[in-house]
Amino acid sequence: MAPENSAPENMTVGLPIDQEGRVVESEPLWSRSFACLLLVQFLTILNDHTFRWLVVPIAKPILGQAAALSLGLAAFTVPFILLSSPAGYLADRFSKAWVIRVCKTAEILIMALGFVAIFSGNMTFLIGVIFLTGALAALFSPAKSGCLPELVDAPHLSKANGFMGLVTVAPAALGFLLGNILASYAQPEPGSTITTASLLPAIATVMGLAFLGWMISFGIRVVASADPDRPVPWNPITETWQSLQKLKADTPLLRTSLGIAFFWMLASLAQLNVDQLGAKDLGLSQEQIGFLGMMLVLGVGLGSLLAGIWSGGHVELGIVPLGAIGIVFWSIMLCLAGLFGHSLPGTAFFVICGSLFFLGLHAGLFDVPLESYLQHRSEPRHLGQVVAATNFLAFSGILMISGLYYLMIDVWHISPSVVFLLAGLGTIPVAVYIILLLPTATIRFAFWLVIKLLYKVRTAGMENLPRTGGVLLTPNHISFLDGVLLLITVPRPIRFIIFADYVNNPKLNWLAKIFDVIPIKADSGPKSLILSLRTASDALRDGQVVCIFPEGGLTRSGQMQPFQAGMMRILKGIDVPVIPVYLHGLWGSIFSYHGGKFFWKWPKKWRYPVSILFGKPLHQPASVHEVQNHVQLLGALAVEQAKSQELTPARMFIRSCKKSLRSVRLADSSGMEMTGGKLLASVLAMRRVLIRDVLGVDEPYVGILLPASGASAIVNLAVTLSGRTAVNLNFTTTEADMRHCAKDAGLRHVLTSRKMLEKKMFDLGIEYIFIEDLKEKVTNFDRVVAGISAYVTPALVLERMLGLTRIRPNDIIAIIFTSGSTGEPKGVMLSQHNVSSTVEAADQVFSIKSTDCVLGVLPLFHCFGYVAAFWLPLCVQAKVVFHFNPLDARTIGELAQKHGATILFGTPTFLRGYLKRCEKEQFSKLDLVVVGAEKMPLDLAEQFREKFGIQPSEGYGTTETSGPACVNIADHRCQMVSQTGTKLGTVGRPMPGVVARAIDPDTKQPLPVGTEGMICIKGSNIMVGYLNHPEKTAAVMHDGWYETGDMGLVDEEGFVRITGRLSRFSKIGGEMVPHLRIEENLLRIVEDPTNTDAGILLAVTSIPDPKKGERLIVLHKPCTKPIRQIIDELAATGIPTLWIPSQDSFIEVAEIPLLGTGKLDLKGIKQTALAETDKSSNAKS
Repeated sequence: MAPENSAPENMTVGLPIDQEGRVVESEPLWSRSFACLLLVQFLTILNDHTFRWLVVPIAKPILGQAAALSLGLAAFTVPFILLSSPAGYLADRFSKAWVIRVCKTAEILIMALGFVAIFSGNMTFLIGVIFLTGALAALFSPAKSGCLPELVDAPHLSKANGFMGLVTVAPAALGFLLGNILASYAQPEPGSTITTASLLPAIATVMGLAFLGWMISFGIRVVASADPDRPVPWNPITETWQSLQKLKADTPLLRTSLGIAFFWMLASLAQLNVDQLGAKDLGLSQEQIGFLGMMLVLGVGLGSLLAGIWSGGHVELGIVPLGAIGIVFWSIMLCLAGLFGHSLPGTAFFVICGSLFFLGLHAGLFDVPLESYLQHRSEPRHLGQVVAATNFLAFSGILMISGLYYLMIDVWHISPSVVFLLAGLGTIPVAVYIILLLPTATIRFAFWLVIKLLYKVRTAGMENLPRTGGVLLTPNHISFLDGVLLLITVPRPIRFIIFADYVNNPKLNWLAKIFDVIPIKADSGPKSLILSLRTASDALRDGQVVCIFPEGGLTRSGQMQPFQAGMMRILKGIDVPVIPVYLHGLWGSIFSYHGGKFFWKWPKKWRYPVSILFGKPLHQPASVHEVQNHVQLLGALAVEQAKSQELTPARMFIRSCKKSLRSVRLADSSGMEMTGGKLLASVLAMRRVLIRDVLGVDEPYVGILLPASGASAIVNLAVTLSGRTAVNLNFTTTEADMRHCAKDAGLRHVLTSRKMLEKKMFDLGIEYIFIEDLKEKVTNFDRVVAGISAYVTPALVLERMLGLTRIRPNDIIAIIFTSGSTGEPKGVMLSQHNVSSTVEAADQVFSIKSTDCVLGVLPLFHCFGYVAAFWLPLCVQAKVVFHFNPLDARTIGELAQKHGATILFGTPTFLRGYLKRCEKEQFSKLDLVVVGAEKMPLDLAEQFREKFGIQPSEGYGTTETSGPACVNIADHRCQMVSQTGTKLGTVGRPMPGVVARAIDPDTKQPLPVGTEGMICIKGSNIMVGYLNHPEKTAAVMHDGWYETGDMGLVDEEGFVRITGRLSRFSKIGGEMVPHLRIEENLLRIVEDPTNTDAGILLAVTSIPDPKKGERLIVLHKPCTKPIRQIIDELAATGIPTLWIPSQDSFIEVAEIPLLGTGKLDLKGIKQTALAETDKSSNAKS
């Protein structure tokens, strides 16, 4: 087998490549030719063993039991030694399919000759026929083994050998039983006369199997001969010697051949010894002995199959040590069971059956990787010769062990149990040698076994890994298991660049040496750092695979950290492919920093689902940012590919409630408080009423007109659990807009309350369903069914009963209409996957705990409120407290204090009100405040932090991005690690699974890092599209990227900075003038700290201008400073003159037009500006 220094060949086996050295996609394992080859092998082995075990019982009375066994084995084995050279010649010189057909034809003749020998009663003649069957098998074997690489693609070679092992040993067991049964028919009593009638069943069976195999052999595809010019080996001895020398010249091949020979020696010894063990040590009947033999060969068959499956798409030599260790253990167990067999016969029989089965299983694990490696490493034109030489070694060993067995049993009178002990002890040095020879492969496979038990690992993009040559892997770094997962996934040895303190740890140092890691430590001085990077570069030049975690450390937040520039130093002067890698699903495992600690937490689930994606090779990337962008894109793809395994929000909600039946999960300002069990029961009861009394079967969309409250939450949940799409209508907009939204969604019913319509009546032209009436329609039966479902029925059963398992990830969960700040509201279709992926990403970066309490002040018609303040807490076992008016600061403060609110989602406008009207103690437990919808002024953030001790984090998202797409989070600081999570003035980094970039608004081409352009977002959070407006969807969606219409940039650390909406820029004199920048400067000038008004003081817009194209207009509330002074102070800030509005462009208004969400009503502001300037123009004229 391969030594450690040949590991690159070892670990890349079985991977077909293209002209550039990349692995290519393989064909399926199964084909007609492969199936026919397996059937031919099955029938050949079955017939060989049937005939052999037909002959042995007939010969036993004449020759003696041990002699008959040994002589029969020797007669079958010698031809493999004598004919190894001709067999290799035939397999290389001619088409292997043709050789198989000729062998199957000869089998018919030899079997017929065998029955003539049986009738004659001549033992010499009979042994001669067995010799001929061995000769036939010797000629057949190289052609059969050499056929596999020709019929099966390389990634399936190990699996194909596993199946070949199964169809080799399974028919051997059947042949053992069948041969003994036919022998008992042919000769009922030892020494009795064999007649034609008694032998007829055997003749029909054996000849029928031979004919069937011959016919099936014609289904094997004929492939051209591997070496048509190979000369005839006139001197077989010389040719065999040359073949052995060829093996000797290739040390890995020689070791592999010796390993295969060792396997066949043990297999033949075990097969011979089982018969003696059953008869002598256990006193079993022949039928019981047959059962023991069957257990052995079934174990080998299963082991062979397992080895093929466990190898995956390559040859896994790490399985071989496990096989050897198992052989040692179970051989010793057989000895112990045999020695105590007479005192405990019943127990011993079952122990021996089990031990034989597991002995065979580990023998199969031992053999299949060796067979696969032999086929892979051998040159195709010499494969037949190599297989023949291996057969020579194997059957020389079998012949030797046959003679040795005769001596041990008949001459030295050693107990069969002790023979198994000697076999086990003899395997110990072999096992130790293999482990010492293949420490990397052994440990790698041990890791694989453990990971297989704990994780469900899926891979994608393996075809992008080059088979040979230097490769740099650049994965994200999310847990301590990242390296291990790559180690067991990548079919080539990897040299990891690892933090030096881990390498120097005495507990890990030995492992680091085995895997030849490259230690690195940034604070040990430039010379040490350069040496580490140079070592990595040299490894790449030598054609090795190097892996660097470019983030420089494990993420402490779940967000990807900026890639470090050291990676580019490694690549300097080297042209090797860079493979971006993304590991998905590990955040939340005990090996990640989820929850603020490593290891000391309970795993969320058994067999944690993990996916590893390998991107297309990057050649000479321009910067680390280019590499990081590709890794982030893989992250978005990983989330998208995992959607078939993720739960829908409704199912997440049910499971969350089931885990918190007695804990308060929902409350509101009306005094409502509900535990998880009560909430789920209420939702299920409401669902029953809706389906029975309100909703039609053909009614996919259901309107909801309710403020943020417990009732609104229950209604939304009931609608979703009924399989319908919720359409929360914006009651702060105009009636015309609401009618437009209802018509666009095709609503037939709107769920609302009388209290709601008492405050403001809307005539939408559709039927209102009042929740007060629905409560009255809930019957006692509804309550009982809902209670049993909530408290007793298992979650999975309940989900199936409700039909939630039939809901697909791409089904629409909600339609949320845009605010209409720049035009008519558009219905944004959000899928189940949009919401669930956003919830999971938010849970990842916010680290929501079951003890958290979310203040739900945002309305559910607002996407941020619907996803972050509604679905997020209800899906992750947190508590949520609703209040219908986000501007009612005093009530919100009281709610926060009463319920111990820890999380607040809002807008800067709302925060200003809380800052002025809420007391410090009311927000004392807040540890996360996230604002969006509008830009957060830095002074507001500072004032909020000073008063409440918590820094508000600014996020960014749109309705089309399912809420938050980017967010600032708390910095991580500890003695060894510092990771920045917040950068003031930005909206943070993209959420996990989300990618952001800036493009040129005109050319749509991506812009370099730090260059301002239009921000585009890609990820599983991006909407399905606009309802009934495919043309508008197409206008903003390109290749999965959503064009936000916001101007900004992505800086070198991955933070996104928004500079304004494209619609909030004016083109004046050919220059782009940003309204937001002017607003920020003006606000600093006009803001009065003594003013308790929490409203927005001013807004900048533009109107058409005949001279310059556009003219800036400033709408403002009454100011304490004169306009002239404001303009002078604005000019003093140093902004361009073109950005300074004229004095007559300042228009005083009573209120700045706002939307219900607190955002600027840009359409209303522009209309007000136009109206006021028209008035001014008319007054002047």
